[in-house]
Amino acid sequence: MRNELFLNSKLLVNFAPLNLKKSNMKPTLFVLAAGMGSRYGGLKQLDGLGPNGETIMDYSIYDAIKAGFGKIVFVIRGSFEKDFKTVVIDKFKDLIDTDIVFQEISNVPKGCTYIAEREKPWGTNHAVLMGKDVIHEPFAVINADDFYGQESFAILADFLRGVEGKKNEYCMVGYRVGNTLSESGAVSRGVCVVDENQLLQNVVERTHIEEKGGAIVYLDEKGEEVSLQSNTPVSMNMWGFTPDYFDYSVEYFKEFLAENGQKLKSEFYIPLAVNNLIVEKKATCKVLDTPSKWFGVTYAEDRPQVVLKINELIRKGIYPEKLFK
Repeated sequence: MRNELFLNSKLLVNFAPLNLKKSNMKPTLFVLAAGMGSRYGGLKQLDGLGPNGETIMDYSIYDAIKAGFGKIVFVIRGSFEKDFKTVVIDKFKDLIDTDIVFQEISNVPKGCTYIAEREKPWGTNHAVLMGKDVIHEPFAVINADDFYGQESFAILADFLRGVEGKKNEYCMVGYRVGNTLSESGAVSRGVCVVDENQLLQNVVERTHIEEKGGAIVYLDEKGEEVSLQSNTPVSMNMWGFTPDYFDYSVEYFKEFLAENGQKLKSEFYIPLAVNNLIVEKKATCKVLDTPSKWFGVTYAEDRPQVVLKINELIRKGIYPEKLFK
């Protein structure tokens, strides 16, 4: 049935799934890739970091298949659909079912208005809403250009299998802040506040986090240094939801646009919707601890280190030298 709220077209590519893990239900991996066109010149220069030109996203797809995910949905911009199919989709033939949805500025609920000068879509939770018509099972959300690690995908897949048929029970993979730092400079992270049951209470954005004098510190609102324990959980935008999350997000997005639609650069982020649900006691979000080390190219200087880290994982036998034959 066509969704009345969002007029999204889609491309369905039927690949035979590779059954790597037995389960009655296979969760879906939703990859946020709508910003890749601007970063990579229409994807023609998608950065290869592995020994055979593998991208960070390739390693995430490999890890997701191994963890037992049954489908990959990519959200992209329609302007680079052709490049995306050629550069990304084709390499996953015969491995897993794949779907594409499109995030555009105009994908808003009926009756909502926004500033005409707007140039970019509305952020990560707007991107998630684009999957409403094609995702009907528990699903994970990740960034296309972050390296999350095999343990994280396994932990997340296990949680999602456990909430099949349930509602209002979500999760976030909480990375230990000490495993997310850059050797090239300070970073910003969403520091998680959790209760005794590891349920998320809120996510507080902290800026200028770095290791200094053997300790991890961030700058508070006054510009003063505050220490963080190395195992403090932070958000790297790796979430797990059941499909009811879409309905909540539609309503929150309407409220967001009513208040922020005339602002040129307002963003509808995932933590905004999740925090609202927690405050209103409509849903819970379990913070799942992971031993994985996150890495990505935050700074240009990070690239050589990322290449070395991937090669070390290959040397240890965690990944094959060539991911997809």
